[in-house]
Amino acid sequence: MKTSIATVSISGTLDAKLQAIAAAGYDGAEVFENDLLSTHLSAREIAAMMRDLGLACTMFQPFRDLDGLPEPQRARAFDRLERKFDVMQDLGTDLLLVCSSCSPLADGDRARAIADLHEAGERAAKRGLRIGYEALAWGRHVNDHREAWGIVRDVDHPAIGLVLDSFHSLSRKIPSSSIGDIKPEKLFIVQVADAPVLDMDLLQWSRHFRSMPGQGDFPLDDWADAIRRIGYDGYWSLEIFNDRFRAGSAHGVALDGYRSLRLMQGGIAKPSAEAATLPPKVAPLGVEFIEFAASHEEASALGDMLRPLGFRPTARHRSKDVTRWQQGAINVVINCEPDGLAHSFDVVHGASVCAIGLAVADVPAALARADFLRVPRFEQAVAPDEWPVPSVRGVGGSLLYLVDAATRDAMWAHEFPHALEPAPDAPLLTCVDHIAQTMQYEEFLSWLLFYVAMFDLTKTPQLEIADPMGLVQSQAVESADKSVRFTLNGSLAAQSLTSRFVQNYFGAGVQHLAFSTDDAFAVAESAAAKGLPRLAIPRNYHDDLEARWGLEPDLVERMAAADLLYDRSDDGQGGEAEYLQFYSRAFARRVFFEVVERRGYAGYGAVNAPIRLAAQAHHKPDPSTLI
Repeated sequence: MKTSIATVSISGTLDAKLQAIAAAGYDGAEVFENDLLSTHLSAREIAAMMRDLGLACTMFQPFRDLDGLPEPQRARAFDRLERKFDVMQDLGTDLLLVCSSCSPLADGDRARAIADLHEAGERAAKRGLRIGYEALAWGRHVNDHREAWGIVRDVDHPAIGLVLDSFHSLSRKIPSSSIGDIKPEKLFIVQVADAPVLDMDLLQWSRHFRSMPGQGDFPLDDWADAIRRIGYDGYWSLEIFNDRFRAGSAHGVALDGYRSLRLMQGGIAKPSAEAATLPPKVAPLGVEFIEFAASHEEASALGDMLRPLGFRPTARHRSKDVTRWQQGAINVVINCEPDGLAHSFDVVHGASVCAIGLAVADVPAALARADFLRVPRFEQAVAPDEWPVPSVRGVGGSLLYLVDAATRDAMWAHEFPHALEPAPDAPLLTCVDHIAQTMQYEEFLSWLLFYVAMFDLTKTPQLEIADPMGLVQSQAVESADKSVRFTLNGSLAAQSLTSRFVQNYFGAGVQHLAFSTDDAFAVAESAAAKGLPRLAIPRNYHDDLEARWGLEPDLVERMAAADLLYDRSDDGQGGEAEYLQFYSRAFARRVFFEVVERRGYAGYGAVNAPIRLAAQAHHKPDPSTLI
């Protein structure tokens, strides 16, 4: 796949954009006209910069309102076209994007459109240039790639070809099967964008809500496969208009775009025809461990919260100040080392989750996938007697360790040989249910893309959750067997709990950990008896439960006493699914714990999230403690 991106997709000056695009690894870039107009560098200087950076100028764009104009507007349009040809030659590109006309003066006479494009082709050919004609979704007369292809076909000029843009086609639900009629030599370039499915004006949708492949809801796999089947071998170029990306880091957005093209190359939701030749997505087999960075004081306070939940410190590391806490299939590692990444993480963020270990079947294949996507590895010194566990960079500078599932028991035995307390014989908690990560609103789509590109995870529908101080955007990614679940959260509201976490934490990170149980009542009651500081839920909530679900009063009383939240849904088989959950207070005002019992329930209790957020906003932490 030859990769390209339009400079309009990222923020900054044109020279900074080009540097970011080259650093991300693209083969080329489309130069957007406004970017060129706003730089003090000449077109020739930009061309020299692109050559030095190893970037091809894949296209100059856009040229608007050429076809179907009356005189004298038609003559002025062709004069303008000649000027743009001059710019193209200085830029070192031979391709110009011409959009279907939106001018109210343009008529819908197809013969005139063909004649205008033929003349444009003649003029372009004299200079060794080409024109790609694109059907804008909101074009006045031509707004369907099938119409645009019919015109290009009938113009029948070697300098006139088609530009296919996924947004313009998929926003109008044009069948991708229609691409099969296009001759590959007449498809000059392919532009790619995803988007959430919205019911709104097409122009506004396009200008503000385009996203990278894998971040939205468009059926890009079918669209891309249809293009591959006709034999297209040119550039796949991102053209993204999104307010979040314009506010983000040019280097970060450019890298996301590169990853998204690689994701699409192998298939977003299903394997593409090229998938077999590419490093596959990583299928995570479970959460192997969660690592906290903490000082000794913080580690002691964290242990005081883990014990009531049924965890026990079972072993110490062979040479480091690291303790393994266990229960069921859950491993929590507390790292108190005075140097290294964990110590640095604790200095910046305070006691918090600095790493997550995911079990995988093939570690080398997982690392190959990371390299393919330009996901940075993390390497630090490993003592000769230590078990090497490779890792990549994750959310907020944390690490994602890739643990070999076949040798994990041997890893634990080797790394933690110094026994402490025995693991519980009858664990209260069974496994990690999900991990909730909170980030800047502008980073949300970036980390969503990271997970679905790197791992074999599926997105759930995006939700908006009401915080007392504003809305929170939330979306989960899940493995097929639900053994790995991450929920991602971001908010534009400065005073929401989500935003305050990011501000106080100095960046993105894990805000809460959810553990599974077969008996939420037993865990809640046992944990409270052993001193777990639990999040208090208002009585009004439980009074409403009785009325809403027709629950028995005695059951509701028991829920209220245990601060349990409840939800019910269809189980997909004609029955009812239930969800029970309760929360601890936040440890060190950063990380809190959730315990969930799923009775056939697939969601995350989103209906209860506003209740939890309000309860957390109401709680006043004791300044003399870490709770």
